[in-house]
This record gives sequence, structure tokens and C-alpha cells, in this order.
Amino acid sequence: MTDTSGATGLVLERSRSLRLFTLFILYVGQGMPIGLFWFAVPAWMAVNGASAADVGSVAALTALPWSLKLVNGFFMDRYTFLAMGRRRAWILGAQLVMIASLLMAAALNPSASDVAVLGAIGFVVNMATTFQDVAVDGLAVDIMTEGERARGSGMMFGGQAIGIAAATAMTGYVIEDFGAPAAYLCVAAMIALLCLFIAAFKEREGERNLPWSKGEAHERNLAIQLDAWWPLLKSTFISIFAGKSILWIIALFGGGILYGGMTGVSPLIGANYVGWDVSTISWHNALAGLVSGILVMTLGGWLGDRFGAKAIGTLWIVVTIVSLAAMFVLEPQWSSPVLFMAFLYGWMALNNLRTVAMLPVSMRLCDKKVAATQFTIYMAVANFGISFGAFMLGLADKMGGLASIFVIAGIGQLVALLLLVIVKFPRRPEYYDMLKRKELRMVQKPA
Repeated sequence: MTDTSGATGLVLERSRSLRLFTLFILYVGQGMPIGLFWFAVPAWMAVNGASAADVGSVAALTALPWSLKLVNGFFMDRYTFLAMGRRRAWILGAQLVMIASLLMAAALNPSASDVAVLGAIGFVVNMATTFQDVAVDGLAVDIMTEGERARGSGMMFGGQAIGIAAATAMTGYVIEDFGAPAAYLCVAAMIALLCLFIAAFKEREGERNLPWSKGEAHERNLAIQLDAWWPLLKSTFISIFAGKSILWIIALFGGGILYGGMTGVSPLIGANYVGWDVSTISWHNALAGLVSGILVMTLGGWLGDRFGAKAIGTLWIVVTIVSLAAMFVLEPQWSSPVLFMAFLYGWMALNNLRTVAMLPVSMRLCDKKVAATQFTIYMAVANFGISFGAFMLGLADKMGGLASIFVIAGIGQLVALLLLVIVKFPRRPEYYDMLKRKELRMVQKPA
């Protein structure tokens, strides 16, 4: 083991608080371009007379990289500058691409009708954001200890929610008063500040802060690095298609259906039953997302650390199933603003709390050699579940009315619950230590 006595500087390996803060602030930074291009830019286009087709085209191009990020992990696990750690070079590089793209956007200053240019800028910025996302996820798997994974997951998801909310509010105001280029420059400046922080810390002792700094690759990283494609693909294949991993993928897909279905049904209930306008629904959606982000940073992480991923994940899924059943039964009361607000704030909070609770299981199933690749595959499967849930909304309405989507989402949650309860997914090491002590006492007990 590397001797860290007398070590100086910011080293993630040595500081729990630094690790948690780093994951939090990196996810805040990740939320900035999402808030700008997923919320503020489409609103600006709509206000300036863009058609639904134009807004949809830009949104589709902006979202496309998140469907393609499956390949990112392969490149990160195969190619990296180990002297700067396994993930920092990728994170810093992705941030620099985001800054350059935003500066170019400010220089080009496309109008709300320049659909192709806006879509291209949104695509490039979000492509860089997905690389940062996968790199930070890989960093979390690499650097976090077992006891802090639940808390770390809460900090990550909470940070992203706060970053999205802050960027949406800030850039919406800036675009309205100073124009779109000023909003691009504001986000670029925030990401530049984040780059300074990334350059200041190291993953492990003895590594370089920057490519030209002094330092060398850590022996642990050298030992697990795969320098050829075949071992990488082979290790990923073995890890993904192991029995428990396949079952976990099914659970993630089932859990993801909730987000897609509820994201689609929420505005339909708000507009057609409660009678709210677009601005009111959007405001409550944003506030519900912010509240859920704060909850996962505090309650979600603490409960996961205190009681374990399986117990807390099971709890949130059970509460979610009960809530979905209640909404299905209470369809005649959907016009009640109080019921709708309880549903809106409740499903967002439960979805994020469940996701955070179950993330440590995904991390435990990852092979360290291919952590970025394997974890990205897990997240991609969950995202596919989201797409499936959104796709099923229209079919559900045709088959049995809008309320049927609650049945479909409930079935997905039930599948995840059954697998979580029945399958012996990896737990914290102390759980197995407790079982060993219990078995030893039984063996030593006199007949």
C-alpha cells in the first residue's frame, strides 16, 4: 500500500469529506448544461415563435447523446492517462470541450429559428456532458469506500438536481434580459471554475495534477488497467452476463419504467383534470425536482448508510407501489389540486430515493477493471426502461384509459421488488462478517 504519511494536497483517497464534496460538485456542474439546453433554450425558442416541430428537433438532438453514451465507458476503461488517475483526465477533457462549445455558441449567436445550429450545439455540449457523467460514475465506483456509497449516491443525484434547477433559473433570467450569448457565457464560466477544482485534486497519492506536473501512475491502477480491447470486452461480457448481474439488469429496467410513464402522465393530469396552465405545471415540476434532490442528499444517503441498500430500496419500492395503486383507484378525484400535488412531489421523490438506494448494488456488482463500462451499461438499461415507460403511455391510454399507465409502472416496480427480495445481491462486507460470526456460534454450540 502507498505510504501517505506526510502527504500534501487534495487527495480523494485520503479524505471522505473531499470524496463526497467532489462527487456533489461534479454533478452540480453536470446539471448546468442540462438546465440550459433541456429547459431554458426550448423555452426561449417557444417564446420567440419557434414551432413545436422546431423545439422538438432541438430537444431530440440535445437528448441523443444520452442514448449513445453506452460506448463511452469502453473508451474510458481502455484509454486513460494513468499518471492523472483513471478518471480525472476524461473529466477535465470533457469540461474543456463543453467550455469551447459554449464559447462558439456565444460567438455564432444563433437565433431561435436556427434549428440546425442550435441542435448541433446542444448535441456537442451534451455529448461532452455524457463523457463527464460516465467518468464521474466510474470515479465513484473506483474511489468510494463501501460504507459511503449510499451517501455518495445521494450527493450525486442531489447535486445534479440542484445544478439543473440553478442553471434553469439563472439562464432563463439571463436569456430574457441579456440574450442567449450571455447565458452560454455564464454556463461556460461556471464550468471553467469547476475545471480549476478538478485540476487541484488527485485521485490517489503520487499522481499528477496536470499532464505537465510531477507524478506517476498509482500501483493499484497499473495492476487493474486493461491495455487491449479483447480483455476489456471479455471482462465486461463476463461481468454483465453473470447470473445476478442479468437479474439486476431486469430490476433496473423495471424500476426505470416509472420515470418515463410518470413524466408523461403528470402534465396530462395537470392540464386535463386539474386545469393548470403550462407555466404552473412547469414551476411545480421544477420545485418537485429540487425538493427530491435535497431529500436524496440528506434522508436518502443517511438511510442507505444506516440500514443498507436492500432494506431501504425495498421500502421505497413498496411505498411507490402503494402510491401507484392509490392513484389508479382515485381516478375520479384526479381534478383535486391537493391530490395532484401529492402525486407529483411524491413520485419524483420516491423515484430518486429508490434510485439512490439501489445504486450501491450496481457498484458492488461492477468489476473494478471495467467499472465505467459496466456501470454505464446498468444506467443505460435503466434509461431504456424510462423510454419504454414513456412509449407505453400512449398504448396504455388506448387500452384502458390514462389510469392504465399506473398499472404498467406498478408491474415494473413489482418485478424490481421481487428480484430485490428473492435474489441474494451483494451486500456490505459487514453483512457477510455477521453471517460468518453467526455460523461460527452455531458450530461451536454444544449439542
